[in-house]
Amino acid sequence: MKTLHGFALAGVAVVLLACAPLLISDYWTGVLLGMTGYVTLATAWALFSGPTRYISLATVAFFGVGAYTVAVLNEVMPYPLVLLCAAGIGMIMALMVGLSTLRLAGVYFVIFTFGLAELVRQTVSWWEVNVTYTMGRYIFLPFEGRHIYWQLLALAVVTFLISWAIGRSRFGLALKALGDDETVAAHAGVDVTRIKLLLFVISSTIITLVGAIQAPRWTYIEPSIVFNPTVSFMTLIMALLGGAMRLWGPLVGAVPLFLLFEWLSVSFPDHFSIILGLLFILIVFVMPNGVLAKIDDLRKGGRT
Repeated sequence: MKTLHGFALAGVAVVLLACAPLLISDYWTGVLLGMTGYVTLATAWALFSGPTRYISLATVAFFGVGAYTVAVLNEVMPYPLVLLCAAGIGMIMALMVGLSTLRLAGVYFVIFTFGLAELVRQTVSWWEVNVTYTMGRYIFLPFEGRHIYWQLLALAVVTFLISWAIGRSRFGLALKALGDDETVAAHAGVDVTRIKLLLFVISSTIITLVGAIQAPRWTYIEPSIVFNPTVSFMTLIMALLGGAMRLWGPLVGAVPLFLLFEWLSVSFPDHFSIILGLLFILIVFVMPNGVLAKIDDLRKGGRT
């Protein structure tokens, strides 16, 4: 019964959010668009990094690849087919990266994913300068902000449903065992490598689609725009703040932090990166398991 009530409330919320661009200004539609994009990124990031506890900084690599796929193909293919191509490229890239690196752990995986994002950015930059003899591309698609927002909202709903379904399945039980102790899970018969690879591919494909859907928003893109490392760090902080191990955790972290970051980027543009780093340190030390877990701990403490 609680599940049905939860789905009913979520459905009403989605309908209201879908109607919002018809009632608000273009500015606030843009705010909703950016917020929905980060909610989807944080939820997709948590799909892999939450249960496996692998901290990935490769978010912007897949995000940028999705955006550049739209920039390259939008003039020669129908838009739906372009999105399918972006998803396919993200999936193939995630398979290649996952098969070669998911045996790494801890700081080694963090360093690799950060390096991967930089490698992809430099490769795209080199290709644009030396092969296409340009440094950016224009995207002319007949989309307003609300059209992009509706696409992102649909993708966010699908991402939440995937996360919910995984958590309720046998696959979810295997993930809990993997998160508690990877070695014990492997000895218990859990195919750790296959599970990590599958999660990484699903997560990365969704992230790629977020970049692809948002690409028309900029009209003109270049590597410094779509491969900005800030995307990876903001996604990471949002997911950790809410709680990467919980279904609603990334949403709880993404919404207030996005609004805070919007204000900080306007009010303190020269100090934004410093504040971002300090906030990350604060979250790791004060609330390593997220706000929702902290609230649960306080409730349990109040009952005893």
